[in-house]
Amino acid sequence: MAPVRKEFTVFSGLDHGVKGGHFAIHSFLSGVRSMDAKGRPDGNITLDQRAAETVGGATRFSSLTVGSEDGLHGGCMMSWTRSGTRVPPIPGVRELFRQLFITERADAVARSNDRFNLHGSILDAVNGDAKSLGRQLGARDREKLEEYLTSVREVEQRMELSRRWARIPKPAPGMAEPENTNFVSDLPTFYDLIALALQTDSTRIATLEIAGGFNSSAFGIRKDYHALSHHGQLQENIGPLVKIERYQMEQFARFIAKLGTLQDGDARLLDHTMVLFGSGMGNANAHTNSNLPIILAGGGYRHGEHRAYPSDRGGRVPLC
Repeated sequence: MAPVRKEFTVFSGLDHGVKGGHFAIHSFLSGVRSMDAKGRPDGNITLDQRAAETVGGATRFSSLTVGSEDGLHGGCMMSWTRSGTRVPPIPGVRELFRQLFITERADAVARSNDRFNLHGSILDAVNGDAKSLGRQLGARDREKLEEYLTSVREVEQRMELSRRWARIPKPAPGMAEPENTNFVSDLPTFYDLIALALQTDSTRIATLEIAGGFNSSAFGIRKDYHALSHHGQLQENIGPLVKIERYQMEQFARFIAKLGTLQDGDARLLDHTMVLFGSGMGNANAHTNSNLPIILAGGGYRHGEHRAYPSDRGGRVPLC
């Protein structure tokens, strides 16, 4: 990280005040566990999806969620909508490349429009039936119905965005279509494609999750990444873990440096992009969700600092 040290700030002492070990990691971008979301006005909507509600309509993709489904407890669980629905990730570099840069043929666009029309008719019927049903329900059932209708509205918004962009050609990629290998080898390409997505204004919001299933055998390490993270203070585990996570940090630093080389209007793309890096678990060995590791880069802010916040209950500063 040394070459980009002046481009980011390290924060310590921040967390959401939630507990649950593995089962609270998914609250990293929301501060709310999915099982605790019911009854909250915004549910457990994550930071990226909240931003997508505001600026996502200006681009082809309101947001991009990238990650593997091979990890623990259901794979990538970083992004959640207002209705409490997990946003499934784009699982490979080839799939991400095709979504960003491969324009459908005219006949495929026509079929897509037919599907949009059919789905729109179905959603209209569902909305009509739901409103009629709502008048017959008690307060608790109306609450459940409203959650369902929120999900329907989210589908409608995604459909409308897809319909709007269906006939607009996608940008040229400037690189060959990649092949999927494994998440370790593909990590630099994932970052490159996200940088291209931002540079071409295909999206303004992207998340990338490196899950516990990160393939340690790619480093010649026999024990899996998740097992190493529960190292028990044993050097035989800590050494390989450092090797894996050094690689992850090197690729993140490379991404920051790349954004710093790309022009966006009158400034660097990095200056117009806030890049958050962190984890929903502060100490994997102890399964704690406190004192989360947080880095914020770019965004035009003054960086190059370590900001430490008090961890005692009285002076604690929440992450969100």
